[in-house]
Amino acid sequence: MQGGTMPDEQLVWVANGQKPPAVDPKAVAQMAIGKMVLKGPAININPKPGGKGLVGMPVWMAVDQSPTTYGPNSASATAGGVTVTATAKISRIVWSMGDGTTVTCNGPGTVYQKSYGMKESPDCGHVYEQTSDSMAGGTFKVTATATWTVGWQVAGGGGETGQLTEVRNSQVALTIVESQAVNQ
Repeated sequence: MQGGTMPDEQLVWVANGQKPPAVDPKAVAQMAIGKMVLKGPAININPKPGGKGLVGMPVWMAVDQSPTTYGPNSASATAGGVTVTATAKISRIVWSMGDGTTVTCNGPGTVYQKSYGMKESPDCGHVYEQTSDSMAGGTFKVTATATWTVGWQVAGGGGETGQLTEVRNSQVALTIVESQAVNQ
């Protein structure tokens, strides 16, 4: 593009004989992060939202993995002759279960399958001890808050590196009821 700047470059005016200001690689890394689409987790929970779970039965929490919902996700940006490549990946997910408890998962969790039966999740689960009846809307609001860890590196001989974090969340509603015994 003649007479202009590239979309990810910045134009800086400098007086004759003076050096341009040093470019902060961390600021360029932020520009690279701005090019990425980093969303809240794509929640895959059992029981499924819209269905009903039971007090005392295991809830399995997991997230579907894609570049925009789990990573890795990469982008580069250039400013003042400095090019930085950043790569983002979720490092942990903190689940706020809506009943006052939180569960921290350091991976995507395991997606529930019927063949697992009534076992608890091996890596990311919760058991409700009360119904959701007394909650607004009769449901527990479950929030998955993801911490994206973003590693960045200056391209070329500079070798500067760093790390930043971004936080995103998603929410679903779960209905938890008590099992009713039937007498015959």
